[in-house]
Amino acid sequence: MVLSASASVSISETNSPWSLFGKQLQWLGIGTVLMMITLRVDYRFWRRLSSPAIVSTVALLVLVVLPGLGVTRNGATRWLVVGPISMQPSEPAKFALILFIANLLDRRGQRMNNTAITMRPIMVVTALMFALLALQPHLGAILVLGSIVVAMMFLAGAPLAQLGGLCASGGLIASLMVVATPWRRKRFMAFRDPWADPTDAGYQVLQSLHAITVGGWSGVGLGASRAKWGFLPFAHTDFIFAIIAEELGLIGAAAVISGFVVIGIAGYLVALRAPDRFGMLLAVGITTWVVVQALLNLGAVMSLLPVMGVTLPFLSFGGSSLVVTLGAMGVLMNVARQSR
Repeated sequence: MVLSASASVSISETNSPWSLFGKQLQWLGIGTVLMMITLRVDYRFWRRLSSPAIVSTVALLVLVVLPGLGVTRNGATRWLVVGPISMQPSEPAKFALILFIANLLDRRGQRMNNTAITMRPIMVVTALMFALLALQPHLGAILVLGSIVVAMMFLAGAPLAQLGGLCASGGLIASLMVVATPWRRKRFMAFRDPWADPTDAGYQVLQSLHAITVGGWSGVGLGASRAKWGFLPFAHTDFIFAIIAEELGLIGAAAVISGFVVIGIAGYLVALRAPDRFGMLLAVGITTWVVVQALLNLGAVMSLLPVMGVTLPFLSFGGSSLVVTLGAMGVLMNVARQSR
């Protein structure tokens, strides 16, 4: 699907339809090797890396927002580039935060009612990450991280009153980010009524819905999409699901959605059967990450949610997301290997 959806952009940039596909194939190879490694490493090994991982990813997030270091694309500064390598620090930050929370809540599991040593350290680290992501800006990553934190703390037994306050605070921050930014307000209004501004704010959503509609039951055929030829912006990244629905129809789209449902069910079952509390929290965090990010992406593509700039896990073009997510899935599968 990346080969099909990226053909137009590849031709315009390099005169070859294969260029972006070649990059994705390389990242897939790296991610697969990483997944096979993490699959074979006992998940308890990662506990000792929780502190170095969180410090390193926060440092990378700081570097992104420093003038002259972060790379800006399409109005957002989210990338660090070193030679031929480009990465989004927000991707490894998700796994680092999961490790940090799982380790802390496992070690202090008997004192969950003492929020000063459980919830407070997590809130401080999460707030720091939120602030750095807001400077990029990257509301989608903030929502994914927030969902991960809430899911892990809920299943760890955090007091519901404090957890509810945390959710309310997060919702208020997200709302303020929308209200305070003109282009986010335009996106939100376009989500409510894309036809109110069909040539600007609502254009991408309308093109996405058109592509999905054209696909019908069985699609127009693999590679035969018209939307990808300059009509649908970012067809190979955030909106690849629209191309899947156009080319493979409702059948292909339903298969993709079913795949994420299966991952969600399997991941939470792994959490329930994990050998220990640390494994349970790891499984919950990784599964929530994949499922929530997929929901945010699919919701935006189908105009059920505002566009937030998050990729569709495993399918969208992009190296950072693919490599890190595959590595995290290896950790999840290692927990599954040792389940009761």
